[in-house]
Amino acid sequence: MPIFRPAALAAAALLSTLLHASATVPARAATTTTAAGEGKVLHMFLSTSEAGLDPAVGSDLASLSLLENLFDPLLRYDYLARPLKLQGNTATALPIVEEGGRSYTFHIRPGIYFTPDPAFKGKQREVTAQDYVYSLTRLYDPALKSPWSFLFDGKLLGDAALKTNFSVDTRIPGLQALDRYTLRIRLTEADNNFLFYMATPATGVVAREVIEAYPGQAGNHPVGTGPFMLGEWKHSDRIVLLKNPASTAVFHGTPGNGPGTSAADGAIGAALEGKTLPRVDRVEVKIAEEFQGRMLGFLNGEYDYLEQVPESMTEMVIQNGKLKPALAARGMELYRFPVLQTYYMWMNMQDPLIGGYGKDKLALRRAIALSYNSAEDIALLKKGFAIKAESPLPPNVLGYDPNYRSPVRYDPALANALLDKYGYARRDPDGFRTQPNGANLTLQMSSEATVSGRLRDELWRKCLNAIGLRVVFKSDKKTEIIKASRLGKVQMFESNWVADFPDGENFYQLLYGPNAGRANYARFNLPAYNERYEQARLLTDGPARQKLYFEMNQLIHAYNPWVPLTQVLSADIRQPWLKNYKRHPVELTQWRYLDVDVAESARTLRAK
Repeated sequence: MPIFRPAALAAAALLSTLLHASATVPARAATTTTAAGEGKVLHMFLSTSEAGLDPAVGSDLASLSLLENLFDPLLRYDYLARPLKLQGNTATALPIVEEGGRSYTFHIRPGIYFTPDPAFKGKQREVTAQDYVYSLTRLYDPALKSPWSFLFDGKLLGDAALKTNFSVDTRIPGLQALDRYTLRIRLTEADNNFLFYMATPATGVVAREVIEAYPGQAGNHPVGTGPFMLGEWKHSDRIVLLKNPASTAVFHGTPGNGPGTSAADGAIGAALEGKTLPRVDRVEVKIAEEFQGRMLGFLNGEYDYLEQVPESMTEMVIQNGKLKPALAARGMELYRFPVLQTYYMWMNMQDPLIGGYGKDKLALRRAIALSYNSAEDIALLKKGFAIKAESPLPPNVLGYDPNYRSPVRYDPALANALLDKYGYARRDPDGFRTQPNGANLTLQMSSEATVSGRLRDELWRKCLNAIGLRVVFKSDKKTEIIKASRLGKVQMFESNWVADFPDGENFYQLLYGPNAGRANYARFNLPAYNERYEQARLLTDGPARQKLYFEMNQLIHAYNPWVPLTQVLSADIRQPWLKNYKRHPVELTQWRYLDVDVAESARTLRAK
């Protein structure tokens, strides 16, 4: 039975009030009904405060959400295509690829201009190929300490010159403006994920005049070419983005009958095809760090959509897997979105109790994997908003096989039989199994010191006790657990991985031997797996790589350094007046594509 504290009771009571008719019309209604003077307004929130708005530096989710609307990389994702597909953004199309994947030639659309700034001295400033040379070179600037330098460090031909004595004027063969609108990038070796890098906010184009006009303060003076420009900005409180009047972006996407699209996608594509972007005139963004405030604001009509309903509040808006009738009656819609994220419990392969590659240790880890009750996890802890992880790859990642099924299922009877067979049959006076030599067998699982962490502990205690294994939990802050994990001092821990880019390599590297001590917390180091990983990373997505991924999955299930747990289905809710909404697996916002039916918004809010 859940325990409600006074604050939770108050929130529940207010939510209950908002679920039913209300005589109060929120402040949002005034903005909507007087929108004639300011056009269509999109109302959004960010869950954390933004840091700075310099593409080379911003790395927090709030800043990235704003950056991808203010600055333009060469490429962008097709909004509707699933599987994911890249297309030209400021580039006229995908680049010409030569030299076995080591040379990329981009042609930039003429007529793209930076938004006005005093640094341009009253003149229009057109984007050129040299601006991209400058913008990418900045990532190497040691003064910036860019968190994105890894994307290119050691990969651009001749970039050692940028690292020995940095200057933005240093020319290297890997970055060349061949003419005003032609950019050539050359790599030291082929990189199958290179084009994904060219669609990240970090590679958005900036103007040298602006950067130099505000030394050390570029993040406070964002001047880009994106669909929006900065209107108002009150740090950590409120941001207003205005439609960029110079925007020449036109929507061209997957046709309504294209692969991976639905009837709803077809309708969005038809509504947007050939239209200039963005579709709204301004975006008003609030910083709303408390999830209760976000939920209440959305239900009160202050925000146009809500992504990832907090698990602790799911039952307040969702009933039997569906939106509560009172909300559905108001025209809201619920979506289940597969986030590019995998939750897994890893086991330290170098730990003396649980690690190693012998049959007895393999049987112990296999038994632990067989004890995990995914159905109970998904139903009770994830409230139905998750799917069982069959492999490291979540849906929508290149390389994901929707037909693959793990051979390791929930089977406590088989787990008990395995332990009996491989030396763990003896029990101590409390009924728990001992090691094959009769020594104490107590597993230690690290866990987060949170309410959610304690719930996870109880699930694992129940699963492991059912097969005779004693487990104790060591709670700490996640940051401290990760530090200890990298040093090899943690035996078992639940973790998760969110894709940096939508390719299988980003997940399979988590078990690559040379990555032990970094992202490979399990310290798994199996030559057969390493060899297949190295072969797969040289291949593009296709049958040959798919075969290697299948074999890597089988090795993971054979040696069990991981127990793959779940892949989240985010509960997202849309207001009835919001049009063209489709959450993207990689891009953080859809603001440029979204439209608002002002009349419907006014009617809905008046009827509340």
